[in-house]
Amino acid sequence: MPGSETGDAGQDEVHLGGRSVIGGSADFSLAFGPFHRGIRPMPFNKLGLYSSIVRAVAAKGYGEPTPIQEQAIPVVLTGRDLIASAQTGTGKTAAFALPILNRLGGHKLPAPRVLVLEPTRELAAQVDEAFREFSQFTGLRTALIHGGVGYGAQRNALHKGSDIVIATVGRLMDFLHERALRLDQLECLVLDEVDRMLDMGFINDVKKIVSLCPKQRQTLFFSATVPPEIEAVARFALHDPVRIAIGRARPVNESVTHAIYPVSPGLKFQLLLALLAKTDFHSVLIFTRTKHGADRIAHRLKEARHSVAVLHGNRSQAQRTAALAGFKEGKYEVMVATDIAARGIDVAGVSHVINYDIPMTPDDYVHRIGRTGRAAAIGDAFTLVTPAEASEVRQIERFIKASIPQLKLEGFDYRATPPPSRAGEGDRSELSHPLHANDRNHPHPSRRRA
Repeated sequence: MPGSETGDAGQDEVHLGGRSVIGGSADFSLAFGPFHRGIRPMPFNKLGLYSSIVRAVAAKGYGEPTPIQEQAIPVVLTGRDLIASAQTGTGKTAAFALPILNRLGGHKLPAPRVLVLEPTRELAAQVDEAFREFSQFTGLRTALIHGGVGYGAQRNALHKGSDIVIATVGRLMDFLHERALRLDQLECLVLDEVDRMLDMGFINDVKKIVSLCPKQRQTLFFSATVPPEIEAVARFALHDPVRIAIGRARPVNESVTHAIYPVSPGLKFQLLLALLAKTDFHSVLIFTRTKHGADRIAHRLKEARHSVAVLHGNRSQAQRTAALAGFKEGKYEVMVATDIAARGIDVAGVSHVINYDIPMTPDDYVHRIGRTGRAAAIGDAFTLVTPAEASEVRQIERFIKASIPQLKLEGFDYRATPPPSRAGEGDRSELSHPLHANDRNHPHPSRRRA
């Protein structure tokens, strides 16, 4: 990739560790071991980024780089392959977007030079938005490719020529099959949220896409976890990668305080309303297991005069986009979503996550509650649990290697008669026992420490 940019007049200045190099590449004296642990914290303008990129970062309001950004950016700038595992909400999109833009130089035709694969439409859209904002002073072009919308506009964007393509797997395969997209000029491949792609059954398609890329390329591999199945994909896709691990021993973000509220199935929604009434929240994400459950909870919250958006797979792309935009802008104080959308939500300032239904897997628990406390902000996560779900709680605790506090909301009548049942509300069994011995009352559900 070229070492110059066309977005600014004249040659750009590369800032690297206190010295400057004009209009070209610089030698990096970084010692890469099996796991690169980073160097002394420094601002973005000391990481080797061109001034046009640093200016875009400043326009976004970013201060100092996060640990994943500080460690990954110098590695990507050298052209090395990379495997990075980091908690959600740590700023990994900028960790690969900034150095990629730095290495691309100016706009070129006709085929894309960078491909970023994402598991969901929402995540692809947010990564595309980040690339556009970071590249605003460079003249580079991006194209967003995902399902749920027509092919025409996306096909036109590819035909006009884009330096960077951000795509979901299924729609990308469609364009590859019809030969509307070439990968023979690709210089950098980014596989983002690979563990979620594995969960969603996309790994075989990912391998096919990798096989269509040039062998001489840079490959960046980002995943919250790296189980053996993903290690196998990494061996297939990467060459002599540098490895970065951020917070591997603590799968739950330390800035998130999380707790469990035991309750009988028949009183679950009443407890949800009570938590919302007693919690000083800015914005709340509520997760359910099913699409119909999300619709039902959203309807009942609207009846209780909450402003609510819904996000799940049965919603049209226009509905999903409008819901996410409204939630980001504060039009809706509550978003009800299913797990399929959990990885696609990246909204600054989400103060609370509530698991109305306990997640299907411990990994989903980590990713759900990771929607709050992002970028080192403080957040709270509550999970409503029935007595029959005690084993799922123990599985989560084993996974995160920590006990989760069990709380009772002060003033809530746990012995009340459940209201008349509605379709799909489940059984009416009463909460007959606490899940753990550390069950205790707590008057204020916010700002607790686990």
